[in-house]
Amino acid sequence: MPLTRNEFTSLLAACDKYPDKLNAVRLRALVLLLRHSGLRITDAVTLPRDRITDGKLFLYTAKTGTPVYCPLPPFLLTALEAIPTANNYFFWTGASKPKSTVGNWQRALKRLFVLAEVPTGHAHRLRDTFAIELLLTGVPMERVSMLLGHSSIRVTEKHYSPWVRARQNQLEGDVRRTWSGEEGTSEVHGETGRVN
Repeated sequence: MPLTRNEFTSLLAACDKYPDKLNAVRLRALVLLLRHSGLRITDAVTLPRDRITDGKLFLYTAKTGTPVYCPLPPFLLTALEAIPTANNYFFWTGASKPKSTVGNWQRALKRLFVLAEVPTGHAHRLRDTFAIELLLTGVPMERVSMLLGHSSIRVTEKHYSPWVRARQNQLEGDVRRTWSGEEGTSEVHGETGRVN
């Protein structure tokens, strides 16, 4: 399930209350990166700095040989730039195994979710939020699938097809709201059947 806007706002506010002030800056940047890139946590915490150029994150090279990029919002780029430069990575030294680094950041995120009072929070919910926000704003499933790096659109459909239905419900609600004040066709068309 995606995070609600309130849950996400609480999560960012919790970064300011996070007891380890040195890592709070990195943690805020990580939360924003997970939310606005759709990266899996392993890919996010081992992300090299050189994968971001001109405000875009290089995701992968498609089977066609075409590179796939995800533009990043300016506030995320600013958060990443605030991380002290010690090596070629934002969240990893490069010296330890990725698995141990992922475990460390998962524990930090768990603590952050507790501070934010989002008890069911975990990193993948940020990825889900990224995907579902795209779907709800009308981005076609095949493009969402490309951004998520799924091996096929079937994987994306399996996880996110209920949100396509939610988008349809959203569209129907938008149309119904245009009916407010209309009780019958005589008000719209008059007695002659023409639009007044």
